[in-house]
Amino acid sequence: MTDSAAPQSSSHQQRLAGDIVFAAVFLAVAVLLSTQIGTQTAWIKGVKLVAQPRFWPAIGLAGMCFFALCYYLGSMSSRHSYRQHFAEVKLWLRSFEYAFWFMAYVWVVPRVGYLPSTLIFVAMLMLRAGYRSFRTIMFAGIVGIAIVVIFKSFLAVKIPGGQLYEYLPDSLRNFMTLYL
Repeated sequence: MTDSAAPQSSSHQQRLAGDIVFAAVFLAVAVLLSTQIGTQTAWIKGVKLVAQPRFWPAIGLAGMCFFALCYYLGSMSSRHSYRQHFAEVKLWLRSFEYAFWFMAYVWVVPRVGYLPSTLIFVAMLMLRAGYRSFRTIMFAGIVGIAIVVIFKSFLAVKIPGGQLYEYLPDSLRNFMTLYL
């Protein structure tokens, strides 16, 4: 029989680090949404309660606030230090790096072109992920070429040609703009 007051394993404690920050943000969003219900929904006179446009959103937001508050209060009893909580938050924020990579890709494509941008970013992301062998990066390049050909040729996705294509000879520029 185990003692219920026994300390939890370190992996369980590590998994819960950062929960108070998540709970606080969740509670703040729930309260913010609740304050906006009057401007986003209507209350119509003469309509039954359950048929009111504001009724079910209000029920949902009330539940969201209640459970967020319960989660926040439960998280306050966590044995983690603030340093542990914010170390977890720092780990969460690291995922935004890939959103920035995507935004950079979206910014580069109209300037350089779809094919060159895809090849550059596939190689850069492979290097960022820690892959260093020439063979692996070449395979990623082949996958990048396949992606471009599938999207532009077979699926006929309309992606504008890059400004860099303007410096190519006419026939090559037309081919690159239409198919690559």
